[in-house]
Parts: sequence; structure tokens; C-alpha cells
Amino acid sequence: MNNTEKPKRQRKSLRLFASSLLCFIVIWILIAPLFAYFLVVEKPVEKSDTIWVLGGSSAYSERTKKAAELYRSGISDKIFVVDDDVRSGWNDGEKRNLPFFEISKRELIANGVNESAIEIVKPIGDGTNYEAKLFAEKNADNRIKSLLLVTSPYHTRRALWTFRHFNPEVEIGVIPAEKTEKTPTIYFWWLSPKGWSDVFGEYLKFIYYWLSF
Repeated sequence: MNNTEKPKRQRKSLRLFASSLLCFIVIWILIAPLFAYFLVVEKPVEKSDTIWVLGGSSAYSERTKKAAELYRSGISDKIFVVDDDVRSGWNDGEKRNLPFFEISKRELIANGVNESAIEIVKPIGDGTNYEAKLFAEKNADNRIKSLLLVTSPYHTRRALWTFRHFNPEVEIGVIPAEKTEKTPTIYFWWLSPKGWSDVFGEYLKFIYYWLSF
């Protein structure tokens, strides 16, 4: 190989690499939204015996607002709020760190939910599976025939699958909470660390659940 052929081959290899990389980027931009879109599911019900607001201190506000909206619409007259054993920052007025379930309860009441309609429940562990098992235990007498879940958009499919798995005799629906500015967009979730956590992380959890249960 002479000295002129080597640079030519290097340039050819570089162009091939650049073309392949560009092709991959274009394909990824086209298919990446599908990964996020698949996770979001909505299964409304006309009437439900109770609403279950899934735990998640980082998303308590949008979840409780959606639950209050559903309550006011007359879909259900009972709401379960999960105590995920997480506290907020220091509250100067009350001189304590308020637990998020208490904040959620206050927001529900402020948004038109009767206090008597709210029940606080506490799973033995942190995770959607523990919540689904707790509901199964509470409903051992099969008194509750229908349940409506409220959770964050990218969590809806796994939440619905998990609750159905542990409660096959119950009609279960799910409604996603409203997206906020903190919710990674369907089209560009992969551009932020939170997007990878919310979307890719959900797939890892879903696979783990599917293999475990």
C-alpha cells in the first residue's frame, strides 16, 4: 500500500462511520417516541368503588389533583392515599417535616374531597407490587369490585398490569395524572437524565416484575 492510498482508505472509513452514525440518529429519533408512548395507557371506568392514588412523593401533587377531579366528577366516593414513608422539607409554620401522605390528604380536601372519603394505607415495602398486594389484602372479602388507579403517565402500564396480576377478580382501570413541566416529553425524553429514569427505568422495572411474578 503506497502513502497516497492509506489516507484515502481512512477518509472512506470515516465517511462510512459518519453515515452510519447519522443513520442511527435518524432512526432513533423516529422510534424513541414509541418507547415512551407504549408506557402510557388510559383505561377509564364509568363508576368505581374506590380510587387508589399510587405512592410517589415526587409526583404527589399532580396525582392528588387528578384524583380529586375524578372524585368531584362522581366516579367514586372513596380515595385511598398511600403513605410511602417519605417526608417533605422542613415546614417553618408547623415546625416539622410533613409526611407526603399528609400533604396529599390536605390537597385532596382543598380540592373538594370530603375528609371522610380519604383513607391512608401503608404498604410493608416501597414499590407498586407492595401496593397491589396491600389492596388484595384489604379486599380479601371481595367487597371492592372495581378500582381506579391514578398515577404518573409513564407508570400507568406497569401499575395496571401489577394490580391486575394480584387482583384478577377486580375490574381495574387507570387514569394518568396530568403531565407537568417536569414530565419528560414523549418525543424528546431521551435528551434528559430524568427521561431515561422515567422511560428506560420503567422498562427495566417492568421486565423485573414480569420475570418475578
